[in-house]
Amino acid sequence: MSNNTKQDFRQITAVILAGGLGMRLRPAIKDQPKVLASVHGKPFISYLLDQLAGIGIKNVILCTGYLGSQIQDLLGNSYGGMRLNYSQESSPLGTAGALRKAAPLLKSSLALVMNGDSYCDADLQALLDWHQSQASSATLVLTYLNDATRYGLVEMDESGAILSFTEKNNKFGQGLINVGIYLLSRDMILDIPDNAGAISLERDVFPEWIGKGLRGYKTQCRFLDIGIPAAYAIAEDFFSEKGDLKS
Repeated sequence: MSNNTKQDFRQITAVILAGGLGMRLRPAIKDQPKVLASVHGKPFISYLLDQLAGIGIKNVILCTGYLGSQIQDLLGNSYGGMRLNYSQESSPLGTAGALRKAAPLLKSSLALVMNGDSYCDADLQALLDWHQSQASSATLVLTYLNDATRYGLVEMDESGAILSFTEKNNKFGQGLINVGIYLLSRDMILDIPDNAGAISLERDVFPEWIGKGLRGYKTQCRFLDIGIPAAYAIAEDFFSEKGDLKS
């Protein structure tokens, strides 16, 4: 299902998954989507949008859900020279369901997909170059954490083919994790069951793609997931010049 036509980020649609309920973060951010959590006086999602603008992305789809109108009201239809489109779910669809719902808005055969509540400063141009050199259908960005107990682990072989996923709360404590940045062919996105209700990329879809072109791109990056109050509390330090590595 891979597409061998070389593309650059100006031709690639980015998708930000911003529909989560954010229940664990609710005490810290009150009645707003977690992607609007303030960091240095800016909504968290603006750091992702700045990252996308910096690599030349021109079209962005925001998959919104809980209080999604707040996101659209704040950001409008453009940001940093990028066109913003919205795919609003009427009931929770999970990361995979939300991405599949947004498929009709995709304007490219390849999509750069990002979780809206995490940030990784990976070299995205190097990611795209590797993805295209491998003629990959789906590439997940991975990084190594010494304390990975909040996350599932990913195992891959020397060629980058993903072999297995381990659920969260693993007993190993360290290893490669999925940082929530993906390059996915439109064909693979369309392969996600439509109208299947709430389904997860991480739990339901990616394990089914093992052996079907799913690959991992290993990188060293500064990584932050604001899904819990303790992690959100260090976000300002993370985005300052002295932000700790692997926060």
